[in-house]
Amino acid sequence: MSNPGDFAYTVKQQADIVRIVGDYVKLKKAGAQNYSGLCPFHGEKTPSFSVHATRQFYHCFGCSASGDVFSFVQKIENITFPEAVRAVAQKLGIALPKATYSSPTEAKEAKMRTVMLEVHERAVAFFQECLRRPEGAHAREYLAGRGLNEEIIKTFRIGYAPDSGFLLRDRLKGEFPEEILRESGLFSWKQEDSRPSPVVGRSTERNGSHIEQSANDQRLTTTDASRSDQKPVAMYSKFRNRVMFPIANENGRVIAFTARTLATDEKAGPKYLNSPETAIYSKSRVLFNLDLGKEAIRKLDYAILVEGQMDCISVYAAGFHNVIASSGTAFTELQAKLLGRFSKNVVVNFDPDTAGARATERTLGLLVEEEFQVKVLTLEQGFDPDLFLRRKGRDAYSDALRHSQRYFDYLIERARTQFPMRSAENKVKAVNYLLPHIQKIPSRIIRDELAQEIAQKLNIDSAVLRQELKHVVSERSSGAIKAPAAAQITDAERILIRALASGTQVQLSHEHSSSREGVDEEFDPARQAHFALKSDSIHIGLASQSLLEMLLNAPAETADVMDLPWPDGERGVLAAILLHDAEELTAERLEGAVKGLKRIRLKRRLEEIQGELLRRPDATRSQALLQEKMRLKRALMDPELRENGSDAHPA
Repeated sequence: MSNPGDFAYTVKQQADIVRIVGDYVKLKKAGAQNYSGLCPFHGEKTPSFSVHATRQFYHCFGCSASGDVFSFVQKIENITFPEAVRAVAQKLGIALPKATYSSPTEAKEAKMRTVMLEVHERAVAFFQECLRRPEGAHAREYLAGRGLNEEIIKTFRIGYAPDSGFLLRDRLKGEFPEEILRESGLFSWKQEDSRPSPVVGRSTERNGSHIEQSANDQRLTTTDASRSDQKPVAMYSKFRNRVMFPIANENGRVIAFTARTLATDEKAGPKYLNSPETAIYSKSRVLFNLDLGKEAIRKLDYAILVEGQMDCISVYAAGFHNVIASSGTAFTELQAKLLGRFSKNVVVNFDPDTAGARATERTLGLLVEEEFQVKVLTLEQGFDPDLFLRRKGRDAYSDALRHSQRYFDYLIERARTQFPMRSAENKVKAVNYLLPHIQKIPSRIIRDELAQEIAQKLNIDSAVLRQELKHVVSERSSGAIKAPAAAQITDAERILIRALASGTQVQLSHEHSSSREGVDEEFDPARQAHFALKSDSIHIGLASQSLLEMLLNAPAETADVMDLPWPDGERGVLAAILLHDAEELTAERLEGAVKGLKRIRLKRRLEEIQGELLRRPDATRSQALLQEKMRLKRALMDPELRENGSDAHPA
């Protein structure tokens, strides 16, 4: 929570939540002060995510995610509150003070992430420097052979890791603690033991390079590092004699590497070696080139998705800047959600070989479930995007891009290829191949259209196919998540809630709002609502009682009602009310709401009396109840209470 006087409060006062959220979610105006879009925190087809420009908060009516600009950045970036404050401040160009954290653990984790980003920045500079040196000649030849010029090498910050295992370590060990270097993913290590040990599993050195010990041995020696019969850990570079491709997050900060070996002997290791997962790198959450490509993706409203980093770099170098690649992993749901923040249209261009086709099918399934409009670009057999561009050129790739297939045309073609339509058995296999893909489509209308199309292209009775579709659709529906029932709150309650939330601060005077000179002050809805509720307690017993009481009793320093520690259900109700506050709060509407609630209270008490009379109390109690009943009926006949009574109807 941000409070007046602290840095978070200062940043929040200057932040425009529509602009900040708009960097992650495609928003459209949906009223005078509201903007809406597809929620980034759960999959949906119809926008249920709203942002209120004046009140500076967001709320999703689908998954109930709600909060201010900081909680949004914190949730979407998976970072701590102080880091979210600093991230928003950086977006606004506000100078950052020294960070403070809520716990030592939080401070340690945040510091580690910050320092590890610095470690990777130094490593990038080191690898770039090595590429320019004489020992980088082989790497430069390799890059030239792949068609990469100096401009592209500089754009992607490509470098070279020398064959020595110690140069990078020696460069960094004076600047950073060994613990950070070991956690960075840039180094391996061995524990030197003074005791005799078997040769198996122990690291040895050959021609200046180390062979890593086994994982079990490494865990053992790390655990026993404090024993007196062991010498200090010897660290060495994980990446040696490799071309280094930095992996950046969407903000352009380097968080990991993919390294391509230049060696050809048996000790070369894997062709590509990726950084392990660290405190700053989770491969399932990263899209390669999103930092450079996101603006083009937004502008063109579609992305080109390729498999490898070299494919991505080559497509980018050819002028198609809206290209991205999965980073060292099969395409994931988290990557689909990340991409969906920039565009819901994608062209998938994976390798045309068997493995590439399987990867395409898996990726199509994920993208369809996340409501993407998908096309498939299939190049000639034997050509990945990189090779195609080098052999046939930019114009040929551009033409292929224009002729991308609809994703289901691609799947139908795959089904016909795998199961030639010469027998009933193959038709069954083709349908069984396609049905799981149809089941992933959220729209019933589109599913029905596809069923007709498939039936026609596979020469199958459409009625039979529709029956099969009905079965898989019912399975899909049974797992659907149902939204919680709407709170039964009357219009009068909504008006009072809006009024209480309208003040710049929740702390209000308990006195009547007229000046000592006898001239009414300017109408203040929050002050008037506060006075009416505190003086007459007309909210007691209402559906919104706890919500109203929290607004009435909020701490004096509360500057934003959405900052209060609301239970999830009440936060959602409050957000719904505040996001639909198009009607102006006038003195007449507020007065009508108060009268409406008074009528509700009188009617509720009248019903209680009627119920008690039916239970036949003693004569004295019956007489008292009958007298109270008459008073309540006379009160309900008061013209002032009957006026604007419609304000009390449930919404």
